[in-house]
Amino acid sequence: MAAEEGGGVFGKRFTLFTILGFEVRMDLTWLILAVLITWSLATGAFPYFYPGLTTRVYWAMGVAGTLGLLVSIVLHELSHSLVARRHGLPMKGITLFIFGGVAEMDEEPPNARTELLMAVAGPLASLVVAAAFYALHLLAVAAHTPTSVSGVFMYLAFLNVVLAVFNMVPAFPLDGGRVLRALLWQWKGDLRRATRLAARIGGGFGIVLIVLGVLSVLEGNFLGGMWWFLIGMFVRAAAQMSYQQVLMRQVLQGEPVSRFMKSNPVTVPASLSVRDFIEDYVYRHHHKMFPVVEDNRLLGWVTTRAARDIPHEQWSRHTVREIHEPRGPDNTVAPDDDAVRALAKMNRTRSSRLLVVERDRLAGILSLKDLMDLLALKMDLEEDSI
Repeated sequence: MAAEEGGGVFGKRFTLFTILGFEVRMDLTWLILAVLITWSLATGAFPYFYPGLTTRVYWAMGVAGTLGLLVSIVLHELSHSLVARRHGLPMKGITLFIFGGVAEMDEEPPNARTELLMAVAGPLASLVVAAAFYALHLLAVAAHTPTSVSGVFMYLAFLNVVLAVFNMVPAFPLDGGRVLRALLWQWKGDLRRATRLAARIGGGFGIVLIVLGVLSVLEGNFLGGMWWFLIGMFVRAAAQMSYQQVLMRQVLQGEPVSRFMKSNPVTVPASLSVRDFIEDYVYRHHHKMFPVVEDNRLLGWVTTRAARDIPHEQWSRHTVREIHEPRGPDNTVAPDDDAVRALAKMNRTRSSRLLVVERDRLAGILSLKDLMDLLALKMDLEEDSI
């Protein structure tokens, strides 16, 4: 996959390692992909192409092939990230998930040329990696190493060619779709129109994959059909989401946070007991987060999740001060901050709310729901959905 803005498609994930300043994270769904690929290689592909080996060897080849796939995806996404960083785009890192990997960024490319360079970097990197694995295959054959070794290298070479070719399909948000968007952007000078057209093609490609998946299942190829169906669903959803992100950026670009925030929110004193907080504030106002204020000075916020971590019988013994989250750069914005930057901060911190602060005092609360409501209204009025 190409670089993606935002990151809302992910669930729980953890950091594997850092490479060249980029964090490589794994979404738990990637473990499903790893198990399925290892099983497919050990019981299907490798026994078919290299008969006569033991079951243990086939499973070892399957594990090696899956680890090689992980390396291949990381190098593919790393190339996107390096080009983006060279052109001044902030990158959040690389995340592996069930459909491959994504290099996450907070902003759209500033121009069509940058978009084009970022898009082609991934497939080019995959072709280079394919050549490297093929060279290792030839060396392994020349050195008369076991078939299991040269076979894994050959598989990884072929896999990276497939990765490059598939990603160059001109269907957004695949790399080829981003190339198409860059060309349309350069031609028309309108990112929104270019994204809408590329996303429509991407959505159509997703439908084609879904149909192929259904036909494969009807022909008896359940596992292959299931993957085509799921990939088609993902491509279609990702195309729609990508267009919505561009539309949201254009709606919010240059607008101050103060236009969208809710002023005069309900606040909680730091000295309040957790029981009183639950009974007098949560049950009364039905919010999951409340700003914490002391002497008219904002301390941070307190959430129902933090209160839930304390046993009910101990609610009266603890205060809001003990469980609140202090204010900081990750959960605050200023009233005159750009709303697009605030949205990027929400994506980066995976938070749906931000405290709006002015001179150590609470000015309001900015919520993702308010921003999304405006986007929905905009799309409904302009009828631009794909």
